[in-house]
Amino acid sequence: MRVEDVAQAADVSVDTVRYYQKQRLLPPPERDGRLAWYTAEHLERIARVKQLQRRGFTLAVIRRFLAGELDPADEHLAAAVAEAGDPGATEELFGLDELAARCQAPATLLESLVREGLLVPRTSDDGQPRFSDADVELLANGLRLLETGLPMPELLDLSRRHHAMTRAVATQAVELFDTHVRQPLRTADLSEAERAERLVEAFRALLPAVTTMVAHHFRRILLQVAQEHLESVGEPTEIAAAQREGMPIEAGGPRLEAV
Repeated sequence: MRVEDVAQAADVSVDTVRYYQKQRLLPPPERDGRLAWYTAEHLERIARVKQLQRRGFTLAVIRRFLAGELDPADEHLAAAVAEAGDPGATEELFGLDELAARCQAPATLLESLVREGLLVPRTSDDGQPRFSDADVELLANGLRLLETGLPMPELLDLSRRHHAMTRAVATQAVELFDTHVRQPLRTADLSEAERAERLVEAFRALLPAVTTMVAHHFRRILLQVAQEHLESVGEPTEIAAAQREGMPIEAGGPRLEAV
């Protein structure tokens, strides 16, 4: 089959076939001069890639899976991670231009946010970035910050620093999980099924616990810093307004109510 034929048979675009080749998910086609010929093996491999993508695996994980580099326990863990990051199979996904239209923001600005890692898209079959309503809400919140008078350069700089620090903490958390949970389970005297089950159970227990702790801690620290700032520079009217919002200010130091 020529590339157009295999694309039609697999129900994908020609660009997707070539993208899979670029990502080393397909073996090279047979060559006859300038012509590239594909076989039933390529068709079966495309079907397998699509099946794994529907389960939420990234292309990097799929490449390792097809190469036989993932054991069954890791396969189940990768599926659990993908499931946690997928809010639902029925969610509408769209491209960057549509995101710009929905947010009424310049596409060039959104492209720069993607390049800097501040806006994290998902990837379609052909490698194109895709976004959802959650990204629209995220950007709408960012625009609200600008409407309050915060300057964009300083806000972007704050976002970059937050992204770098958050990624560093997340990297350390994943390494702790790998060292103290995954590696011991891989060497434990358990069947593959038991190993996979315990690994997934540990991940599903730790993920909500960690994310809740991080969100709660950041909120508390943010309020504490705001209180301390008002104590040192706030006008009486500002302090009174903060108290009405549940941020009591005392001369003896910050006091946090339950939030």
